[in-house]
Amino acid sequence: MSMSSAEIRETFLQFFAERGHQRVPSASMIPGNDPTLLFTNAGMVPFKDVFLGTDKRNYQRATSAQRCLRAGGKHNDLENVGYTARHHTFFEMLGNFSFGDYFKQQAIEFAWQFLTEVLKLPKQKLWVTVFTEDDEAYDIWAKHIGVPEDRISRIGEKDNFWSMGDTGPCGPCSEIFYDHGEDVWGGPPGTAEEDGDRYIEIWNLVFMQYNRQADGHLEPLPNPSIDTGMGLERISAIMQGVHSNYEIDTFQRLISDAAAVIGSDDKSSKSLRVIADHIRSCSFLIVDGVTPSNEGRGYVLRRIIRRAVRHGHLLGANEPFFYKLVDSLVELMGEAYPELAEKAQTIADVLLREEQQFAKTLARGLAILADEVANLSNDVIPGDVVFKLYDTYGFPQDLTADIAREKGLSIDVEGFEKAMNEQRKRAQQASQFGIDYNQQLKTDKKSAFSGYQQVAQESQVIELFKDGETVQQLAAGEQGIVVLSETPFYAESGGQVGDTGVLRSAAGEFVVTDTQMLGKAIAHHGKAEVTLQLGDTVSAEIDSERRDNIRRNHSATHLVHAALRNLLGDHVSQKGSLVEADKMRFDFSHFEPLSAEQIAEIERVVNAEIRRNTPLTTALMDIEEAKKAGAMALFGEKYDDQVRVVRMGDFSMELCGGTHVQATGDIGLFRIASEAGIASGIRRIEVVTGAAAIAFTQQQQQRLQAIATQLKCDPLHVVERFQQWSERSRQLEKQVAQLKQQLAAQAGGDLVANAEIFNHVKVIIASLDGIDPKSLRSTVDDLKNQMGSGIVLLGTAVDAKVSLIAGVTKDLTDRVKAGDLVNQAAAVVGGKGGGRPDMAQAGGSQPEQLEHALTSAKQWLQQQLG
Repeated sequence: MSMSSAEIRETFLQFFAERGHQRVPSASMIPGNDPTLLFTNAGMVPFKDVFLGTDKRNYQRATSAQRCLRAGGKHNDLENVGYTARHHTFFEMLGNFSFGDYFKQQAIEFAWQFLTEVLKLPKQKLWVTVFTEDDEAYDIWAKHIGVPEDRISRIGEKDNFWSMGDTGPCGPCSEIFYDHGEDVWGGPPGTAEEDGDRYIEIWNLVFMQYNRQADGHLEPLPNPSIDTGMGLERISAIMQGVHSNYEIDTFQRLISDAAAVIGSDDKSSKSLRVIADHIRSCSFLIVDGVTPSNEGRGYVLRRIIRRAVRHGHLLGANEPFFYKLVDSLVELMGEAYPELAEKAQTIADVLLREEQQFAKTLARGLAILADEVANLSNDVIPGDVVFKLYDTYGFPQDLTADIAREKGLSIDVEGFEKAMNEQRKRAQQASQFGIDYNQQLKTDKKSAFSGYQQVAQESQVIELFKDGETVQQLAAGEQGIVVLSETPFYAESGGQVGDTGVLRSAAGEFVVTDTQMLGKAIAHHGKAEVTLQLGDTVSAEIDSERRDNIRRNHSATHLVHAALRNLLGDHVSQKGSLVEADKMRFDFSHFEPLSAEQIAEIERVVNAEIRRNTPLTTALMDIEEAKKAGAMALFGEKYDDQVRVVRMGDFSMELCGGTHVQATGDIGLFRIASEAGIASGIRRIEVVTGAAAIAFTQQQQQRLQAIATQLKCDPLHVVERFQQWSERSRQLEKQVAQLKQQLAAQAGGDLVANAEIFNHVKVIIASLDGIDPKSLRSTVDDLKNQMGSGIVLLGTAVDAKVSLIAGVTKDLTDRVKAGDLVNQAAAVVGGKGGGRPDMAQAGGSQPEQLEHALTSAKQWLQQQLG
């Protein structure tokens, strides 16, 4: 039977929901709080911490349709998109997961039942693989499911053993393949012909049952788990009876609409496949808060957009077209991903702006590349050319490689990387689990956080660390980490810095200089002033004054976020923040600097909310319930199923675990200290609140008073008085310029009267005091006009700099060039010049040599004129 992609997605999720799996919405393609990954590239990424044991969920079974991206770092399919039947930048991964619940047999049964009973795929069309040493999985397939042994292949570790990294959770895999039939070349998995397209992997079942130690030893996990993944695009191709993913319903609609907006008749074009693929990845990246830039994820987005635009150009697009496909994508996927529909206008705006920006350099870059290709002595485009196209014309390396491949050429990657130097790092971010799971500082202890209600409390020391190792005590003078059973200390998270303070025992104090999360425990970093032992009772006391300042600044981030969105638009989203005691910085997406009027308006709006003294309310809610209620989820953050919602009246509602004021009035005063761009499409404001805002305002007032004193007026009239002084200054400058011109004209008349004659040629060589370089040039022109035929060289020294200008009437330029003459003098004053044969100028840095320079030039000219 034939099914649409949307029907397959829903059928899959419903199948597993009916079998006790929690239906989990797709997470962002930006992994939350995970610096080891550039993008979410597999369905299991949102559950990584669950598999690692550092996160607990209120369910043991889950199912999801996770949006994934493979277009950067280790997992990069970008260059293959458009050239193969199954490579994509964006794809949807259907998955079912077990966290210590069911294992191999039930996972295999679920997969077989869904494929053969729900999708009704012919059993004889399905082949399976197991890890070479996994006899258990082999027996389940052969004896329990009944798959003939000649359709089960044992495959080695490279393809059938999955691991999270060099150490940590891992286990064997079992893959399910679909046989497309004898008319397609290729052999079963494990054979010499396995790279053909006849047998295509559709589902991978990972049996996570070991913990790999640093020495390679595989230690059985106490709670073996299941992680599976089936690509929606691949299974859709099978269910719709086509061989290429680009022939399924979703892509056919996008390809058709792309052809229409471009005006192309060739719907089989690989360029249309590229565009159809790229509109999905670009749109969902923008949904997840990424904007085009020259760094990291933003640079990947820019690369994909520009690749799509270039392929549109190949098809004849003469005006922006890419953004017009957003509506088609929303119609296809907006029901499954409501956030796509909600941000459709923002997506279109970002794509249009980037396309317009690239269009300015695309034609010029292509012309330069064509010239370079025409002059190649071999079939490799030099690395410096690839770099020039990247650095000057915005051509990413893989776009140039794409163009080269179309012409049967390659690029000098090594030469490009050498030219890139540090810039190459912008596009080469690591995207793999690079952490040794077994060597991380970790603990199975848990700390309760009481800091929302109190700033001090009695607690017990439940773990101590020194030099990365757990210890029984910390001696006086030693640095270490203290874990308490319960603590008011806030651990750094969500941009808010960790608390400082003291842990007081009967014997003395442990001074806390920072607080961080350690798994589920709260780690107090600092120094013991007396011996502290495991089991000791301490009084945990935070620096409450510092905490109060942090709370003011943190609450201010919520107010300024809402104010920015209200003033600038919904495209504004938080890109990061740092909440400290003395100030707060807030990064947000926006495409131009804020005007002085906009900054003033933001301050006005936020301070009005502060004066309303609205009480803050907090509530624990289900994540989906909170989002439906309008709570904002911040970019790059990872949230549990239960989230804390912080609300400030009807003005702001966000998901946040930080500490806040009790009412907006506690913030006192809000001031924006600075605003600047930090990356393409990213702005940063720095904010002060409370006493710091008052101090900032007083400092500004003091500076304003100092300026008013200098201008001899009161501070309220500084602008008017400055304008008066500025106008007066302009008038004086104009008068000075006129006087200088008069002096120059008077001096010029004297010079003409005293011109020397070299072999029947009138010559004026002189220095003029007090004449600026601009007047000097007009004086040379006047002298040439007065003489009718002649040669002039004038020099002046102003502010320890020498200016020289030579003029030669056109009837004499075949005998003497102005540039040669001026350089004779310039060489003596430590300079060099140039210009036209009839007019040239030079500068120098040795004014004391000016007269000698003019004398030297006169001697040279006499020789030239005979």
